[in-house]
Amino acid sequence: MKAIGYRIKGDSQVLTDIELPTPAPGPRDLLVNVKAVSVNPVDVKRRRWEDPTEDTGYRILGYDASGTVVAVGSEVTLFKPGDEVYYAGAMDRPGTNSEFHLVDERIVGPKPRSLTFAQAAAMPLTSITAWEILFDRMKLPYGSRERRGSLLVLNGAGGVGSMAVQLASRLTGLTVIATASRAETTEWVRKLGAAHVADHSKPLDEAIKAIGFDGVDYVAAITTTPGSVPAIARAMYPQGHVTFIDNFDESIAPFKPKSITISWEMMFTRSLFQTADMDAQHRLLTEVSALVDAGVLRTTLARSTGPINAENLREVHESVETGRAIGKMVLEGF
Repeated sequence: MKAIGYRIKGDSQVLTDIELPTPAPGPRDLLVNVKAVSVNPVDVKRRRWEDPTEDTGYRILGYDASGTVVAVGSEVTLFKPGDEVYYAGAMDRPGTNSEFHLVDERIVGPKPRSLTFAQAAAMPLTSITAWEILFDRMKLPYGSRERRGSLLVLNGAGGVGSMAVQLASRLTGLTVIATASRAETTEWVRKLGAAHVADHSKPLDEAIKAIGFDGVDYVAAITTTPGSVPAIARAMYPQGHVTFIDNFDESIAPFKPKSITISWEMMFTRSLFQTADMDAQHRLLTEVSALVDAGVLRTTLARSTGPINAENLREVHESVETGRAIGKMVLEGF
C-alpha cells in the first residue's frame, strides 16, 4: 500500500513516499481504506522531535482521516465492511497517512452523510478536543442554553478554535469571545458564531477590556505563547476555569489568588491508556455527525491541497508551521 513517512526527525523535507504491506486488523480494529486526511499541529511537532520507533523503520504520521471500512476484527460490533467513517486515530499506532489504516472501533464515528470525505476529514481531532474541553474538562452541561457566563477561545480561527466556537455558541449558554488579529480570521470566527472578537496581538487582559469585558469565566487556551500566563490570569474572573493544550514551563502561581481551576486536554488520553470510557469518543463523533447532518455544525475545511503524497503533505506541514492557518487543510485520494 502507498504511504508517507520519515526515517529521521527534521523539517518537512524528511517526508517521503513509501510502499508498505497492508496490515491485518486485530480483534477490535477496523481496516479503513483512507479517502482523505488533514494535518494538525501534533503532526508537525512529532515530525520535528521524534525519530521513528515503528518496525518498518519509518514513522507514519497522520491522525484525522475519513474513509471506508474494508475489513473488521473478530470482536468488532459497531461497524461493518462498506461503512463510511471518520476518526482521529491514536498516538501509539501508525498514522493515517497511508492507503489502508488500522483503528480501534471505539474511537471511530460514522461519517456525516451530508459531507464529502474531504469535508469530514477536517473534523475529528478538533471536534473531539473542543468537545472534551467544554463538556469533559469544564463540565459544562451539553445542550443547555442557560446563561453561564463567558468563554474566551484563544486562536479562534485555528482548527480546534473553529470547533470550540461552534460548539460553545450553539450548545451552551456561554457568551463566546474568540481571539484573532487579522481581518480574514476575524471574519471567520464571527461566521462560526463568536459574539465578540479580541485582538490577540495584545496582552489578553488588555484585549478583552478593549471590547468591553472586565473578565471572562472560562478560557480555552488552545495555543499559548511564552509569558502569557499572567495576562490570562488577569483576564479571568475569580473561580473561573482554564483548560490548556500546549506544554509550557511557566509557573501556574498567578491563578492561585483567584482560585482558578486548571485542567489539561489531550484527546489521545483515552486511547493511550485504554480507559474504561474509551468508547466515549465513538459516541462523541456519532453525535457530531448527527449535528452536522442537522445543520447545527459545519465543517472547518478551508483548503483542499490535492492528492495524499509526500509533496503535498510537505506543503501542508509548512503551512501549519506558520501558525497562521485558518480552519483545516485536507489532502484527498492517493
